[in-house]
Amino acid sequence: MTLRSTALLLAVAAVLPLSAQDRVPLALELPKPLFVGTPRPISLPNLEKPRQGPRPPLLVPAGTVLLSKDKTVTASDSLPVIGDLSFVTDGEKSGADGSFVEFGPGVQWVQIDLGASAKVHAVLVWHFHAQARVYHDVVVQVSDDPEFKSGVTTVFNNDIDNSAGLGVGKDPAYIETNEGRLIDARGAKGRYVRLSSAGNTTDELNHYVEVEVFGQP
Repeated sequence: MTLRSTALLLAVAAVLPLSAQDRVPLALELPKPLFVGTPRPISLPNLEKPRQGPRPPLLVPAGTVLLSKDKTVTASDSLPVIGDLSFVTDGEKSGADGSFVEFGPGVQWVQIDLGASAKVHAVLVWHFHAQARVYHDVVVQVSDDPEFKSGVTTVFNNDIDNSAGLGVGKDPAYIETNEGRLIDARGAKGRYVRLSSAGNTTDELNHYVEVEVFGQP
């Protein structure tokens, strides 16, 4: 191999994304299911079809870790109807009474301060899994700006008509289960992760059992 070809290979390697060998399945700890039987039918224009079989693993860069455990949480409403903001990152995912925070109607958000800027590779959110329901206008964003006015990366958005005012999204609506919603954040850079919703198919309220943010500091 010539010196020129060696230099070319090194240059290409420097700009290539991580290969499959550099990525590993993200290890997750899921709570037990809380509801059984056949849920009532839910009809939405962008509702995803039920999946057959287990959820495919999400491959993330080796060295990806949980960044959000016990991190500070703020919200659009500092006085939730039920629960405490700390519930969002306390590691309690069971979904039983006393393990979730509840906010009033309308567009509401919770925001996690990771403590330092990071590459975010995955966000796993449980809104409420004691009942099969769908939350409206779910939007997940990452930024280094705590006000989310600049440098905002949207990693999930199923608001099909921009009713939440955060842009039109193409992601599907989904039924809540004990698996939570696993979102590929694709290395979005930021210190803050903000999650929004606007009620659900059972009532007008907004809930969070737990949010886990995985990445590399």
